[in-house]
Amino acid sequence: MKQLTSAQLREMFLKFMESKGCARIQSASVIPENDPTVLFTTAGMHPLVPYLMGAKHPAGTRLTDVQKCIRTGDIDDVGDPSHLTFFEMLGNFSFGDYFKHEAIAWSWEFLTEVVGLDPDRLYPSVYLEDDEAFDIWNKEIGIPADRIYRFGKEDNFWEHGAGPCGPCSEIYYDRGEKYGCGKPGCTVGCDCDRYMEIWNNVFTQFDNDGEGHYTELEQKNIDTGMGLERLASVVQDVDSIFDVDTLCALRNKVCELAHTEYKKDEEKDVSIRLITDHIRSATFMISDGIMPTNEGRGYVLRRLIRRAARHGRLLGIQGPFLVDL
Repeated sequence: MKQLTSAQLREMFLKFMESKGCARIQSASVIPENDPTVLFTTAGMHPLVPYLMGAKHPAGTRLTDVQKCIRTGDIDDVGDPSHLTFFEMLGNFSFGDYFKHEAIAWSWEFLTEVVGLDPDRLYPSVYLEDDEAFDIWNKEIGIPADRIYRFGKEDNFWEHGAGPCGPCSEIYYDRGEKYGCGKPGCTVGCDCDRYMEIWNNVFTQFDNDGEGHYTELEQKNIDTGMGLERLASVVQDVDSIFDVDTLCALRNKVCELAHTEYKKDEEKDVSIRLITDHIRSATFMISDGIMPTNEGRGYVLRRLIRRAARHGRLLGIQGPFLVDL
């Protein structure tokens, strides 16, 4: 496999999608512009929902971007090796333009031919009832039927209340037995860290009225999401997202300030990872105009800063230190 940095992977993805006719657009703010129901931009498609519903985007019907995202629903889990509050989402989108055939073929081409992942370690999944996607993987891409996994709504159908929704086709990468649980029958879909989902093709073809009634959208869309940090952890063959080049550099600075070494004391490692994550989120939130307050987004920012400062004290760091990160 090629040795690639996160910056290289980010640019390779954008250039690849540009070669497919997608216009490169800038990341939107972490403050949602068109959704008052949430505090932060949580996914690449979040700023683009109006265009999934038929509005015309000035850049056209094929887009690609790298969206900065913040998710705080799992904030209490941050500190373990796999949760982040801030991450970058690589995305390509179609608004009534290309659909399942192109999206699936491009995802396979990028991962195997551009990035150089071993095809034998990649496993696609489809929604239980999506025979069309199954046939594309099987008959067009050439994946044997027993290597394509069918999952139900919880895993392979994207929806968030009312609005555009649809089935998904994810791609998992087998990281090897050393990341597995060792249980008989461990395979794609297991809760262990062996099979990592790195790509998600969302086929936005329905409109949910919020009460479970689905109607076909006049305009069929593609919403692709791929976490840069996850992809980097696979390509760089590291134990966790906190070992990829970008987070590792920041993590090592935390260790320097704390006069400690990573992976020597699990209790300290939790604090190191939490600070590494929280300072990234705080920096991007502040850069988009959010300030610490007692409510809403400002309160979340304040909480992140306070948690990071507290864990700095647990590591024995004295005085203000977050500014140095």
